[in-house]
Amino acid sequence: MAENLLSRMRQEAKEIFKASVRRVDPYEAVKNFVRLEKEVLSVGPANRDGIELNLERFERILVVGGGKATAPMAKALEDVLGSRVERGLINVKYGFSEPLSRIEVQEAGHPLPDDKGVAATKKILSLLDGAKEKDLVFSLISGGGSALLPSPAGGITLAEKQAVTKSLLDCGASIDEMNTIRKHISSSKGGQMARVAFPATTINLMLSDVVGDRMDVIASGPFVPDSGTFKDAWEIMRKYDLSVPEPVSAYVKMGLDGKAPETPKDSDPLFHKVHNFIIGSNILALKAAGNAAEAMGYTCLILSSMVEGETREVARVHTSVAKEILQTGLPLAPPACIISGGETTVTIRGKGFGGRNQEFCLAASIELAGTAERIVVLSGGTDGNDGPTPAAGAIVDSRTAARGSTLGLQALEFLKNNDSYHFFEKTGDLLITGPTKTNVMDVRLVLVR
Repeated sequence: MAENLLSRMRQEAKEIFKASVRRVDPYEAVKNFVRLEKEVLSVGPANRDGIELNLERFERILVVGGGKATAPMAKALEDVLGSRVERGLINVKYGFSEPLSRIEVQEAGHPLPDDKGVAATKKILSLLDGAKEKDLVFSLISGGGSALLPSPAGGITLAEKQAVTKSLLDCGASIDEMNTIRKHISSSKGGQMARVAFPATTINLMLSDVVGDRMDVIASGPFVPDSGTFKDAWEIMRKYDLSVPEPVSAYVKMGLDGKAPETPKDSDPLFHKVHNFIIGSNILALKAAGNAAEAMGYTCLILSSMVEGETREVARVHTSVAKEILQTGLPLAPPACIISGGETTVTIRGKGFGGRNQEFCLAASIELAGTAERIVVLSGGTDGNDGPTPAAGAIVDSRTAARGSTLGLQALEFLKNNDSYHFFEKTGDLLITGPTKTNVMDVRLVLVR
C-alpha cells in the first residue's frame, strides 16, 4: 500500500513540475508582451502600463541577445514583427537552438564560455555599434546569457575568464557575486551593450533566472545600469580568496585606480533610450505549480521564490517542514504541498558529479530515511539542466536512501563527494526532462499525504 502511495505521489510531483515549466514558456511570454496593430507596437503586460512605439519612426529593427531561452523568444518576435526585422544574432547554449527566418542563431558554451561565444558576441557588439538613432534594437535575454555573451576586457583571454568562472562556481559564490566580477572583466556586460547601441532605442526583454528578479543581475545586465563597481569585484575576490590569473587581478586593479572604464550607472543619459522589461520569473512558475497541486487535492504553501544558501542546509529545512506537517499538521494539514524557488549554491568538497538540485534531493533523502512513507521531494531546474549533468534534478522519498543501500551505495558518502548524479543514476531517481528552452531558476516540491 505504501509503495503504491509513493509511486502515485512521485508521478504527481513530476506533473506539478511540468506545469510550472509550461507556465514560463518563453515563446508565449514574448507573444503576451509584444503586440503589433498596424504600425503601432505595444510592449508590456496586457491591460497594464507599458510603452507604445510607432514603427514608422524607425528605419531598421535589429535583434540581439543571449541565453538558454532566447531561441523561442526570438521565434515569437519574428512571428510578431515578420519582415520588419532586418537582421539579428543571438547566442544560445548547445542544443537550445531552433530554426529562425531572419535572426542568426549561434550555439556556444555554458556554464563555461567558449570561443564560439566570444566570436559571436564580437559580431553582436559590431552590429550594435552600427546602430543609428532611427534604429530599434530588441534585446532578448534569459538565464545563461552571462556565459553565452562573453567579451573579455583589457587583454584578458578566454581561458583566463574561464578560470575565473570555474573558481566562482566551485567556491559557492552567489549569482550576484559571480556577475559582479563578470561585469568588470567584460566589455559586454553591466550596461555596456547599451552604451554601444546608443543612440538607438532599445527594448530589452528578460526572462529572469535570479533571486528577486534584479534586472542588473540577469545575464549580468548587458542593457541595464550597473550598481556594482570595481571595488565590489575586488572585495568578492578577497572574500573567497580566489586564485585568479594575474591579468584578471591586474585589470580589476586598473579599474580601482580609474585606469579602466567603469560600467555605466543609472544616472547615465544613455539609459533614457533603453526600455527594460521582465517577461517571466520564478514566482510565476511557483504559482502554476500551486494551481496544479491544488487540482490534485493538495493544500499548498509557497514558501518563497527567493530561497538561497547552501543546498544541503536548505534541504534540511524543507524536510523538517515535512516532518512537522506529519506530526502536528502545521503549517498545513495533509495532503499538503510545500513549494519554493530561487537558487541555492553548492560548495564543492569532493570530486563527484552533480548539481544543486540533485544534491538537495540527496541530502533530503538522508533526512527522510526512516520516516513515514508519505513524503516525496522533488527539486528541478526549470531549464532542464542541473549543473553540468543531463538531468534537471531528482525526485526522492523516504525509501530512497535504503534503496541505495541495497545496491551497495551509501547516500552520505556520495553526498560528501558531491556525487549525487551517480547515486541517482543507479537508484533511478533522476528527473530527466531534456532542454526545456526556458530558465527561471529552480522549483522545489515537498508533497505530504
